[in-house]
Amino acid sequence: MTLQETALDLCRALVRCRSVTPEDGGALGLLAAALDRAGFATQRVTFSETGTPNIENLYARLGTGTPFLVFAGHTDVVPVGDAAKWRFDPFAAELADGAVWGRGVADMKGGVAAFAAAAIAHAARHGPLKGSIGLLITGDEEGPAINGTEKLLHWAYEKGERFDHCIVGEPTSRDALGDMIKIGRRGSLNCTLIAEGRQGHAAYPEKADNPIPKLMRLLTALTAAPLDTGTPHFQPSNLEIVSVDVGNPAFNVIPAEARARFNIRFNDLWTPETLAAELRRRLDSVGEKFTVNFEPCNAVAFLTKPGAFTDLVAKAVEKKTGRRPVLSTSGGTSDARFIQAYCPVLEFGGIGATAHMVDEHVAIAEIEALTEIYAAILEDYFGKE
Repeated sequence: MTLQETALDLCRALVRCRSVTPEDGGALGLLAAALDRAGFATQRVTFSETGTPNIENLYARLGTGTPFLVFAGHTDVVPVGDAAKWRFDPFAAELADGAVWGRGVADMKGGVAAFAAAAIAHAARHGPLKGSIGLLITGDEEGPAINGTEKLLHWAYEKGERFDHCIVGEPTSRDALGDMIKIGRRGSLNCTLIAEGRQGHAAYPEKADNPIPKLMRLLTALTAAPLDTGTPHFQPSNLEIVSVDVGNPAFNVIPAEARARFNIRFNDLWTPETLAAELRRRLDSVGEKFTVNFEPCNAVAFLTKPGAFTDLVAKAVEKKTGRRPVLSTSGGTSDARFIQAYCPVLEFGGIGATAHMVDEHVAIAEIEALTEIYAAILEDYFGKE
């Protein structure tokens, strides 16, 4: 069986696993079996936390030496929605029009299958490695991400595992395979702002204290000036008000409080602490009574500086596709935010155009080409170290 056939078969088998978070659906067992046959040492680790479902994770390693390159990804997927609206059964992994169809094929079972197949082929071709290849696979990326990659990394570290570099197989390509590599991500901070007042009759405003104008002034103070103008690798930080609510169905009642929720995607000029301090400074300048709550932040801004590792991956992409990928920090968060604390990490994968959509699908040629790129990365990584 060729490298490309292995990747396609593994991809289809993974898509057939109904692994909607937090269910595994047999996905990790299937992947572990394929890696076991190739000589990888695999361990399946379950994590739990009060009030959250148990989540199974997979750690695999081939070799004992350095350098140690690890691939990371997830096999859990988002719900299918109304299955009747799909062209095919979302978990049938049908082949049609030159593509594989099914939930999770773009995000990110196609990527997992591609780098797993590349790692298996590399092991078969080269025998004992002078370094090590690893896989970190979670079933809790699309969900709350509490019992997944973050805990798996800590577990591996406690066992003495040390990674030199990591590639996350998220679908980073936008319009064509290989047009973008993520070398960092913005942080994300969620906030709730409460303006306090005094409830009363709308006909007697002098006896009440309307919190809504106060909230409007507070929000204006937050948004009147940009947080920053960006950095060489990051766009400007962005504050988006996502909800304004007083919970008041009556026209003749002045409410007692008004709430707003907002999210900030921030660059590497800020930490959650310095950003919270700046927001409080702006709010204090209004002179109104308020309460602001910041949710615990597990998504800080990070950057893997361009260098030998990013260049190696970019060259492998360019050699296969003919295009030099843009090094980007755009988009939302990913599990790379956890991995960056342990080693340099970048994200590279297929095209995510249909991810999370009805009729999610990926071209067979894309899966094959992605597998070949991962194989080339492994050749160059271990050949040049």
